[in-house]
This record gives sequence, C-alpha cells and structure tokens, in this order.
Amino acid sequence: MTEGIALAVEGLGKRYRRKVALRDCSFELPAGRVSALVGMNGAGKTTLLSVLAGLLPPTEGRVRLPAGERRIAFVAQEKPLYRHFSVRDMLRLGSKLNTVWDQQRALDWLARFDVPLDRPCGKLSGGQQAQVSFAVAIGSRPSVLLLDEPLSNLDPLARREVVKELLSAVVDTDMTVLMSTHVVAELSGVADHLLLLGDGELVLSGDVDDLLAAHRNYAGPRSERPPVPGEVLVASHVGGQSTFLMESFEPVAAPWTARPVTLEDLVLARLENARAVAA
Repeated sequence: MTEGIALAVEGLGKRYRRKVALRDCSFELPAGRVSALVGMNGAGKTTLLSVLAGLLPPTEGRVRLPAGERRIAFVAQEKPLYRHFSVRDMLRLGSKLNTVWDQQRALDWLARFDVPLDRPCGKLSGGQQAQVSFAVAIGSRPSVLLLDEPLSNLDPLARREVVKELLSAVVDTDMTVLMSTHVVAELSGVADHLLLLGDGELVLSGDVDDLLAAHRNYAGPRSERPPVPGEVLVASHVGGQSTFLMESFEPVAAPWTARPVTLEDLVLARLENARAVAA
C-alpha cells in the first residue's frame, strides 16, 4: 500500500438480497487528513462506513489497511448510547471495550462542551448525546475516525466548535477522519479530500483543490457547443447566453469568459450527471 494512505478500498460491493447498496467502489483514503463522503440520502454512505468499520461484511471486494495496528472508531448517525448510563458510565464502558483508552482526552472533550458527567445519557439534549458519542470515539485514540452525519444534531455554534476540535485532533494526533454528509455547505474549511457517492457508486474522488482546479464555468453567446474541449456536466441556455460547467481548464477568448466553480456547483453537477447516465 502507498505510504500516506490510511486505507484502500478495492472493488467494494454490498447487496441486501435484491437491493444493491454499493457497487464496485475503489478509492484510497489519505492518512492524517479530513475526507468528506458526500451523497444524497440513500446513496449508500452509511453502508460504506459500516463496511469500513467492520460492522458489515462486503458482498465483494475488500478493504486493505497498512501494516501495523490500525484502530477504527465509528460514530453512527443515531449515536447510540445506553440511556440509563451516566456519562461517566459511558466513559467507563469505553475504557473496558477498547484496548487503547485515553480517559483524559475523553474528559477534555466533554469539558469543552460543558457535558455533565453524572447525568444519565437519556436526559441529555440531542447535542449533548452527540458529544458523549464523540468523546467515547476520541478516547479510544483511533487512527481512523468514521463519522456518519456527525453534525446533524448540533446547533450552528456547536457545529463550528466540533469542527474546530476535530481539526485540532487531526493535527495533534495524525488521525484520519472520514465524515459523511449530504449538506455540501458543511464542508467549507473542513475537508480537503472528497468522495462523492451516487446511487451506490463512486462518482468522483480526489483532493478538493485538484478537483475544483480541473473544472470551469464557461459563459458566452448562445451556442449548442462549448467553447473548449472537455466533458460537459451542465449546459444551460437562457435568452442569448449559454453557460457550460465542464471538466476543463482551457482558456477562452472573448466574448467567452471562464470562472472557477464552487464545491457545491461541482457536487450537484456530478450527481445530476450520474443520475442522467443511470437513467
């Protein structure tokens, strides 16, 4: 396996009887960075994370880890906790279930978000329950942390603080994070690597900066053909003007103009394009 890769996925597929949840997914997850797993609801994100975590066996393909001990922690979207356990009890359980445990690290996370240790988990707010799940995962000192829609139960301020703490943990411990979301706006300033999943298939993968640099929006006089060669993802024609979102970085001459695409533009265009091809 290439140095600097946290894990590699080769031809991964998962079926539930007649339903295909994942098909022929292959990618490498860069180590020590934050990667985003993006896709609409039902795209297969939770299934993929569950397979990577070892909770589900793949129907085909495999997940390869580098040599040496790799610890994977998974925070599910439901963030399950024992309702009658106190927060302190959940940390004690985490210490018993993990071969490596950092109690102080877990306590520091909870203190950062003012989560009371003696309160039963069932009496915590949804946001506080999420913080307990994060604390247990962080306390296990994982080399790879998998997060399924981690910000869904948090208010905007808590989202920003969680992201800040996660980024600090990545820098301090060289931890690798893969977080799923269907809200592209959540990725701003967070993830620098993208996995785009559509209907169980990997649509796009790579470093965010490289992917954005390889695409352009071209605008000019109405035309059925784009001004430069390359794959057209979206074409729109309004009045006397045409716009093409393309996988291309070719320069254009007046009257055509080229401008960068946003991550949201790129994600939506790729997903819409993949849906059209599938149809």
